[in-house]
Amino acid sequence: MSQADDLFIRMCQDIIEHGTSTEGQKVRPHWEDGTPAYTIKQFGVVNRYDLRKEFPAITLRRTALKSCMDEILWIYQKKSNNIHDLHSHIWDSWADDSGSIGRAYGYQIGTASKYPEGEFDQMDRVLYDLEHNPFSRRIMTSLYNFHDLHKMALYPCAWSVTYNVTQTPGENRLTLNMVLNQRSQDILAANNWNVCQYAILLMMVARSVDMIPGQLVHVIADAHIYDRHVDVIRELISRPTYPAPKVSLNPDVHNFYDITTDDLIVEDYQYGSQVKNIPIAI
Repeated sequence: MSQADDLFIRMCQDIIEHGTSTEGQKVRPHWEDGTPAYTIKQFGVVNRYDLRKEFPAITLRRTALKSCMDEILWIYQKKSNNIHDLHSHIWDSWADDSGSIGRAYGYQIGTASKYPEGEFDQMDRVLYDLEHNPFSRRIMTSLYNFHDLHKMALYPCAWSVTYNVTQTPGENRLTLNMVLNQRSQDILAANNWNVCQYAILLMMVARSVDMIPGQLVHVIADAHIYDRHVDVIRELISRPTYPAPKVSLNPDVHNFYDITTDDLIVEDYQYGSQVKNIPIAI
């Protein structure tokens, strides 16, 4: 069993057995038939993954690692808010006729500001500070710009990343850690997708500044399972599990902006069958 499987199973069990329900309350999401989409939820879930031990992909079912990496590149490398720059279709429902999702996600990362050292956008600033001032406690990005919320097709769910560097005794290289803050998460549809995305982002940033990727701490304010997902989750977490896959980056590529999905190396990934026809609340 991978560590990610263990954390996922225990988290789902805790939500189902001890969570609170929104049934009967006023909720925004609904199903395609117009029925309100209620959830069972836990507040303030915190999961900690150590990339020095293994990559945090669940094996209960397959997580499409190159697809989730493509979305991370779209946001943090391409700094795009247009679905025409994305290879998957996960954002199609929120895009306008030109392909834009408004002032969301990559738009916010690419917004530049002046500093004494020059003009930087959010990702440029992270890379600069990690290289020149790695023990700063101010290295972070945020997608939640209140001034632009009304111009976003969807408010950001995973909205802030904080980077923190540690020195491990006996090691010559520094370790780069990350805290991912998420305001809301559909556990079945998105949990391991987001975990793997930001694990890959941590690996990319660490590679570009010659550090070791360390811990990913995932903080979820509202971790929920939709009412129509409960039985699916029960079946999923009852499945057999396998050891974590080996995931790495092409050792010949070091610049953050040169890394592509072709540079993601996935080995020995065993997994259960895919869950099909998951209803998605809208």
